[in-house]
Amino acid sequence: MASMTGISLFCLLWVFAIKNCSAGEGRYKIGEQVMLYVNKVGPYHNPQETYHYYQLPVCSPKEIRHKSLTLGEVLDGDRMAESMYKIQFRQNMDNVPLCELKLDANQVQTLRQAIEELYYFEFVLDEIPIRGFLGYMEESGFLPHTHKLGLWTHLDFNVHYNNDRVIFANVSVQDVKPFSLDDGREPLSLTHTYSVHWYETLVTYERRGDRLQNSSFFPKTLEIHWLSIINSLVLVFLLTGFVIIILMRVLKSDLARYNLDEDAGDDFDQGDNGWKIIHTDVFRFPPYKSLLCAVLGVGSQFLALGTGIIVMALLGIFNIHRHGAINSAAILLYALTCCISGYVSSNFYRKIGGERWVWNIILTTSLFSAPFFLTWSVVNSVHWVNGSTQALPVTTILLLLTVWLVVGFPLTVIGGIFGKNNAGSFEAPCRTKNIAREIPQQPWYKSALVHMTIGGFLPFSAISVELYYIFATVWGREQYTLYGILFLVFAILLSVGACISVALTYFQLSGEDHRWWWRSVLSTGSTGGFIFLYSIFYYCRRSNMSGSMQTVEFFGYTFLTAFVFFLMLGTVSFAASLKFIRYIYVNLKMD
Repeated sequence: MASMTGISLFCLLWVFAIKNCSAGEGRYKIGEQVMLYVNKVGPYHNPQETYHYYQLPVCSPKEIRHKSLTLGEVLDGDRMAESMYKIQFRQNMDNVPLCELKLDANQVQTLRQAIEELYYFEFVLDEIPIRGFLGYMEESGFLPHTHKLGLWTHLDFNVHYNNDRVIFANVSVQDVKPFSLDDGREPLSLTHTYSVHWYETLVTYERRGDRLQNSSFFPKTLEIHWLSIINSLVLVFLLTGFVIIILMRVLKSDLARYNLDEDAGDDFDQGDNGWKIIHTDVFRFPPYKSLLCAVLGVGSQFLALGTGIIVMALLGIFNIHRHGAINSAAILLYALTCCISGYVSSNFYRKIGGERWVWNIILTTSLFSAPFFLTWSVVNSVHWVNGSTQALPVTTILLLLTVWLVVGFPLTVIGGIFGKNNAGSFEAPCRTKNIAREIPQQPWYKSALVHMTIGGFLPFSAISVELYYIFATVWGREQYTLYGILFLVFAILLSVGACISVALTYFQLSGEDHRWWWRSVLSTGSTGGFIFLYSIFYYCRRSNMSGSMQTVEFFGYTFLTAFVFFLMLGTVSFAASLKFIRYIYVNLKMD
């Protein structure tokens, strides 16, 4: 098994290296053909709804030849094929005929619908994406109302070069008159043409990524939003100060009173600070121990995974203009970090007296992978039915399944075995009685629902503004490059979650309620629920997304995202509460 895992890791690293090292096609001689690939088309406001370019009634060769793609490109929905455009290095060309088309009524209607939905196309020249709109739409006036549609039948390619390297390329229709689709003539006969203009630039090949970042087709890179950062920092300072006040003053008062009154037995004050009386129950192991440990294990894995991705982004490993690089890296890191989930889950499961460690490992490895597979199956099926390039090919599906079976699952088992063997005793500072103490009636403001509302809303408020920019990047057309700010906000989120968890746990114990195990996970983990509610607001009020395909994918993957945040913050919340409870009971004098 060890050798198999080693071979698998090598293969994955090789795939990842190919993706990140293939920055371009190479060097060119004057007059040498630079291959232009057609890729995909789709509605501008539905980023995840893409189709192959040749699915439209456009100029296409008799024999379509597809380019071999990497895993990251396939995951990004790329389906590149050789085009009919003949572009020669540093050779200008004007009004070159591409093809002549005769379109019937159905084909004309297809083009009209695509233009009305603001379809854009994406070509690829030397690994440089070239994007433009398929046609032109104009609406003006109220009475009478005019609705004009036009198809761009001529494209101007502007290519910048430095010595023998291609630096940047774009497409322009600035001086082109669109072919009208409003006169009702069917069938239509039209001719597609193109021009190529080469421009010398001083930008070096190594810096051409900066030139791509300044591309004007999609919105510019997001600016730093200081108001959100300041608001989050203030919230962290307030919560941290609040917790410090509890630890330094309230607990100091409690410990002084309880320790001075240690001979009073059970006759001490059982008011708001009655957490001493439950010292024989506070470390009573909770129900559903295996599920709790699985949550902690997978939550620890995603904490490591999220931190690793942000750090890699800070180091400039990702190509932010091609989401496939991030997708492939995330898959690689997820598989490699499976050992963390197995170790943490199995280790803590043995500490709290669990015996069915095999079942615990199976539950741990299925806690996220099973919901992900079900969600992905639905989303992929919807894309497949609609003919979208976002539907993964069978070979890619088998590759991803192999990665999980050969790398992810074995590493979870290996981590679980090491965790089980290295598990010590729980080392509770208080003895637990056989019979649990009766829990008094709790006021409404100490209920689990109120704690979940408070514990979820405060961390969410710390990231709510940043969350908009992340959604606008993942589900929109923005370019997010503020990874330093993202790392800071991620740290703020974890800090706020830990602080509010300690405060809520203290209030719960003060009411003589010893059922803190699951409550601590749910209180701050409920932030995931607020994130999902925000996604509904974002979809309805902040985006222009529409259609069943985009809706299914948006809410399916947003649900998984909210679930991941539940696991991460629930783990942080539980760890903070456990450390806090150990601290207060270690310092409590008991007979």
